[in-house]
Amino acid sequence: MSSHHRLGPNSPNGEVEHIHALSSNIGALFLNDEYSDVILNLNGQKFHAHKVILAARSEYFRALLYGGMKESQQAEIELKYSSSEAFKALLRYIYTGHMSLSAMKEENVLDVLGLAHTYGFVELEESLSDYLKQILNVRNASLIFDAARLYQMMTLSNICFSFMDRQAAEILQQDGFLQLSLSSLKELVSRDSFCAPEVQIFEALGRWVQNNPEEDGKSALALVRLPLMELTDLLTKVRPTGLIDPDAILDAIQNRTAIKNTELQYRGFMMPNENVAHVRHGTQVLQGEMRSALLDGDTTNYDMERGYTRHAITAGGGDHGILIKLGMPCIINHMKMLLWDKDVRSYCYYIEVSMDQSDWVKVIDHTHFYCRSWQHLYFEPRVVQYIRIVGTHNTVNKVFHVVAFEAVYVSKIFTVEKNMIVPTENVAVQSLSASVIEGVSRSRNALLNGDTKTYDWDSGYTCHQLGSGAIVVQLGQPYMLDSIRFLLWDCDMRAYSYYVEVSVNNTDWSMIADKTREPCRSWQLLRFEKRPVVFIKIVGVHNTANEVFHVVHFECPAQLVAEVEDTVGNDAIAKGVVAATDASISSDESDAEEAKDVYHSTE
Repeated sequence: MSSHHRLGPNSPNGEVEHIHALSSNIGALFLNDEYSDVILNLNGQKFHAHKVILAARSEYFRALLYGGMKESQQAEIELKYSSSEAFKALLRYIYTGHMSLSAMKEENVLDVLGLAHTYGFVELEESLSDYLKQILNVRNASLIFDAARLYQMMTLSNICFSFMDRQAAEILQQDGFLQLSLSSLKELVSRDSFCAPEVQIFEALGRWVQNNPEEDGKSALALVRLPLMELTDLLTKVRPTGLIDPDAILDAIQNRTAIKNTELQYRGFMMPNENVAHVRHGTQVLQGEMRSALLDGDTTNYDMERGYTRHAITAGGGDHGILIKLGMPCIINHMKMLLWDKDVRSYCYYIEVSMDQSDWVKVIDHTHFYCRSWQHLYFEPRVVQYIRIVGTHNTVNKVFHVVAFEAVYVSKIFTVEKNMIVPTENVAVQSLSASVIEGVSRSRNALLNGDTKTYDWDSGYTCHQLGSGAIVVQLGQPYMLDSIRFLLWDCDMRAYSYYVEVSVNNTDWSMIADKTREPCRSWQLLRFEKRPVVFIKIVGVHNTANEVFHVVHFECPAQLVAEVEDTVGNDAIAKGVVAATDASISSDESDAEEAKDVYHSTE
């Protein structure tokens, strides 16, 4: 026989691939008593099987049949599961690797999921999870959620959470809700994002208690947030059932009238990463001039005359702000806002939120900090229906202008202190509205472009004349900072001396570093007591080469990379070379003159 026929027509590279035939041959043994050496007895229904195939496909069966347990000596093994149809489907999968989920009832799919979890079929679990995500609907969501929690499938559980939160009112009406385990019920209904009228939640929990008399009904009913219910509902729908203690109803009535609405534990819709301050969600601007511009999504077409919403800045502030009503109560923890920025003006403002326009909570207070352009604001998650933005200062005139506004719930981890973000990544970047407002460079904002390699005599740095001016960076908004890092020009052995001050309003300054008596080279890493910062001023006082102070790159907070470790001792290096540097500079006056020429040409 020729080599060609021995390998087969589909083996041009000398590789034999007959996997399909192998699968077909092994699959033919499914429920075939030929060569069978074990019987699996499931509630009286017997399945002929083969130990070696079961053991090869499942660690559970390997331990059961070959691990020295008593079952390894038995010809018939009794298994205790309720669904023989689900077990038969799993057994077919063991032999063939195939399972037709679309042909199965949903409850059988969930039974197979339990078997796959028990027997350790991880890939099958994942496939079942993917399928359940696809068929998730109002009717089956509770059953799928219960199974996902039982088998600790976090991704599927979270998808169910998100779906059930949005469809809470409908979920409450389904028979599946009555079949939830107590632990699943508590986890679901205790969420602020499980958003339905509280009276509907009470009625559904009442039905669940009746349907599950063996469970702890009191702990289930304790999930009802009575103070959120209207007085008429408490008296006509809750009290007659006898499910809630009368004293608890009286306490709810008292709390509703005695405490501020801001202290109530509201429910709201959670739509992660979705801008809920949009007209498609029913959001409206109720107060402010030129209201239509704020939510139109246009962040490019605006000028002196159009493209923004505004209000007059008054001494009292108060009700004179821009008022936004979300289309529904929503859980948010992030706002993004574009302040008018066609010139160098800065604004001060605060933002407060409410559920009823009566009690307000101030979530952002930048009344003492200069802010410009894009604002990226974070705070603890809150249920919000009304948002009021109040401008308190404009460095140019008495009007507060906002071009665009967004409200979002984000899952990113962030730290906030005193209403200000504590950043871990560099915020001195143009994408976060930082800019260089003092200093000379051939390229605007070269100091903030992230380029720490491309610089020479003629370009790649920002500078100022010693004894005149400074280099000043303005951040887009206040941040809580405790470090900065910058790169001094270091293409020769020169050394610099300098000091650094910070401010929140470009008027009142605090010194954070005094290097006026030290020779410094290359990378500078400065740490200081954490404080609010908007402006950073770097003032050079000495250069061993000429009369100009040069900085190549600036960032805050300091991004610690390997480069820092190599250069953090630059002061010590500078001290060792400063004498040699002075000597070389004194013998080469042309370098100093060239540096001055560059300064004046960029100026």
